[in-house]
Amino acid sequence: MSAQQTIIVGMSGGVDSSVSALLLKQQGYQVIGLFMKNWEESDEWGRCKAADDYDDVRRVCDSLAIPHYTMNFAQEYQKAVFEKCIADFKIGLTPNPDILCNREIKFKVFFEKAMELGASFLATGHYCQNKNATLVKGKDPNKDQTYFLYAINRSVLPKVLFPIGDLIKPHVRQIAQQHQLITANKKDSTGICFIGKRDFREFLSQYVSTTPGNFETLDGKIVGKHMGTAFYTLGQRKGLAIGGAGEAWFVVGKDLVHNVVIVIQGSDHPALYCDELRATQLNWLITSPTLPYKCQAKVRYRQTDQPCTIYQDKDDSNMVKVVFDQPQRAVTPGQSIVFYDGEICMGGGIIKNTGPSYYHMHKALCD
Repeated sequence: MSAQQTIIVGMSGGVDSSVSALLLKQQGYQVIGLFMKNWEESDEWGRCKAADDYDDVRRVCDSLAIPHYTMNFAQEYQKAVFEKCIADFKIGLTPNPDILCNREIKFKVFFEKAMELGASFLATGHYCQNKNATLVKGKDPNKDQTYFLYAINRSVLPKVLFPIGDLIKPHVRQIAQQHQLITANKKDSTGICFIGKRDFREFLSQYVSTTPGNFETLDGKIVGKHMGTAFYTLGQRKGLAIGGAGEAWFVVGKDLVHNVVIVIQGSDHPALYCDELRATQLNWLITSPTLPYKCQAKVRYRQTDQPCTIYQDKDDSNMVKVVFDQPQRAVTPGQSIVFYDGEICMGGGIIKNTGPSYYHMHKALCD
């Protein structure tokens, strides 16, 4: 790359994008900081987190002597991310807004705007690597974010940079501290961006009509009252408020027709485990593999890679069946399965449904 090329850095107000801009500036590139505003509302204390984050972006860019701008994608975010997530919650699914935001906003409309502004590349502070237009895991196994990027259009990869992908998080903070960036000790953002620190149940109830119903065991025994099926996800333990003796309770299913949330006791109950799933909305970042294909996969962020085999679904050409070598816990429809070939992120899809649980197969976990 020519050092005179213009690189637009997606600035979030955090340490990762701050150091990304710093490193590119040190390499002699023409760097521009661009801040995305995706959400308009203030939090429960009346503070607008976007305004606070942009103030940090401004101060970092000023210290680096690079120009900075802000762009409002709230309308696009509302339609492509927020409304889609709400629709999924309404039908009992558990969506992942971060994956949708990367696909629809950061690496689509934001990327397109960066190119329109004359950038040669768009850079972000994600912990992953781009090797010859192939998405590869970041060096820091505790921070790798390829799981959240599997759904982007692979055509953008030749024009995308991940400057901190070959660094570990402590080193990134050390660089920020050495250069006295104000974001050096800023906490990482967590949670769903459009909810912030407010109560998830309270927020969601503004958009999803829910009716209280029963918590029931697998054999139909009523053990408590739930606040609405949309508020619960498979494998959930916290917030159930089911009393009584014995082990903790976990969600293992939903019966939307009868407004029932199905629960069991014990973190290793066979009803929490299954061997297979079906996935749809597939996106391949490599040439799509010839099936069946053995690889590894994750059904949630931070999960260790799980050996599996991908098969073409016999009933739907747009769907695959994934069979795991080992039982998987709390596989959740609406979430994503992401496929890996070693360090390479191959792509992934949305979990449509799962195979029968070990409980329903009368199968012990040690089999």
